[in-house]
Amino acid sequence: MKRCITIGIIIVVCFLCQSTLFQYIKLGGVVPNLLLIVTMSFGLMRGRREGLLVGFFSGLLIDIFFGSALGPYAFIYMTMGYANGFFHRIYYVEDVLLPMSMIAINDFIYNVIIYFLFFMLQNKLHFSQYLWQIILPEMIYTIFITLFFYKLLVRINLRLKRVKEADNI
Repeated sequence: MKRCITIGIIIVVCFLCQSTLFQYIKLGGVVPNLLLIVTMSFGLMRGRREGLLVGFFSGLLIDIFFGSALGPYAFIYMTMGYANGFFHRIYYVEDVLLPMSMIAINDFIYNVIIYFLFFMLQNKLHFSQYLWQIILPEMIYTIFITLFFYKLLVRINLRLKRVKEADNI
């Protein structure tokens, strides 16, 4: 129960930071995708089920507050979290290369999907412009934020594991 509440608080805080605080510190007109970092992190640290659930609720928040329809962002984040859960078996706490490469891949795929769903279907076919102005700057900014934010999520996850083990004794 404590784990669910803690993860819920993390999702809400990241959503609020991404949609309010980071809007004031945009770099190149983009903000880092904190919810994608959270989804990727919990998928890697806890497995497919946890990544799926964190991704679903992260995407649902975006759908509710910013989406024109309920479901597309929830499905995208849910799929990303589930896919990251496959790498749970090769994940090591000390390893930084796997999370960094996973967030780069996730952010790129996420933005390409967003382009196809929300821009290409509206006959906005300037993918190269979207790639250079949105995808790459956001990917670099998200990777940079991941360097610091991921370590915090690892500490929280380790503390949640210790609390769970202490409750089982």
